[in-house]
Amino acid sequence: KRVLLIAFGQKKMFKKPLVALMHGAIYVAFLFTQIELIEIIIDGLSGAHRFFAPVLGSVYTVAISTIEVLSILAFFATVIFLIRRNVMHVSRFEKPEMKGWPKKDANLILLGEILLIIGIMSMNMGDSMLQGLDEHYTDTGTFVVSGNLGPMLLGGMDQSSLYMLERFGWWLHILVVFGFILYLPISKHLHIFLAFPNTYFARTSAPGSMSNMPEVMDEVKGMLGLVDAGGDMSEEIPEFGAKDVFDLPRIDLLGAYSCTECGRCTASCPANITGKKLSPRKIMMDVRDRMEEVSNYMEANDLSVAKGDDVKELTLDNFDDGKSLFDRISKEEIHACTTCNACVEACPILINPMAIILELRRYEILTEGSGPADWLPMFTSLENTGAVWQLSQDRDAWVKEL
Repeated sequence: KRVLLIAFGQKKMFKKPLVALMHGAIYVAFLFTQIELIEIIIDGLSGAHRFFAPVLGSVYTVAISTIEVLSILAFFATVIFLIRRNVMHVSRFEKPEMKGWPKKDANLILLGEILLIIGIMSMNMGDSMLQGLDEHYTDTGTFVVSGNLGPMLLGGMDQSSLYMLERFGWWLHILVVFGFILYLPISKHLHIFLAFPNTYFARTSAPGSMSNMPEVMDEVKGMLGLVDAGGDMSEEIPEFGAKDVFDLPRIDLLGAYSCTECGRCTASCPANITGKKLSPRKIMMDVRDRMEEVSNYMEANDLSVAKGDDVKELTLDNFDDGKSLFDRISKEEIHACTTCNACVEACPILINPMAIILELRRYEILTEGSGPADWLPMFTSLENTGAVWQLSQDRDAWVKEL
């Protein structure tokens, strides 16, 4: 249900209806264009032309006409998005983490979408003009856009030029698609595929709820007499929270690669709005960049970051490059989070930056025994007296007098 409503239906995008409609035009055009892409590939492999046209008849004309209308809408939406990013300078696209490659990446994708649309329209317009001149070009009926624009714009063009235009459009479309496939793994637009599994596997717990830590929970139960207290004191003290990507749940790692970098989380974050350093989008980007860093070491089997002697293969168990997420995410950032859940609520594909921030905090406070100076007295008092205030006696001492 979540996948259908949120990933396919883009339900959460419609909190900003105008932007949602423009994004929806690009999204729907992308889905429908795959029909024509499949035909282009079949034509290229078989030497046929408009392979589906004779089979589908008038349905084919309606289908391609629909694709053309959606493509024109997507073209205008793409131009508007380019203007918003580069001329209007919408604030959520101007944050520090969006400088350099992230901004260039977004622009490259938008320009690629424009090239795809140019390819489709050039091919269809050339094709519509050639149908009466060359028997190889199957009669497809009149497409809504190209069937009317073709005679208007290309009426005086000779047959050889029409061939060149039609072939130019065909090759431009297929080559941009191939380039897009190769480019996708290093782009934020990997979310086109990963948004669906990320939405499916998203946490089903109540928004803002925190996961229990079994070791702490057992200790508290022991203090309350709910279970046998005590244990083997020789056991190694466990680490709490997360220091690096190895310690995070898989859903958070998937979320980092699914992040669209849209910035809705950061735009809704009260800490960021009031000038704090925290940006939930940057948290997700930092996690993804750290995974990429580790992955590069692993793929190269770089033994310079392996623990132990006579190691022949780098594995996650012996990996140690001396770095962690704290080298990318400052403690000032994680301390600024108010755990209000605004970033989680704002994300259109159910990514949870707050969960990562909480795990980093847990590591800092419970494993390292550190934290903001004004927090530590509260934790110490809570541990010693059961109250967040520094009392001279136990909080429940009054019970003993009854």
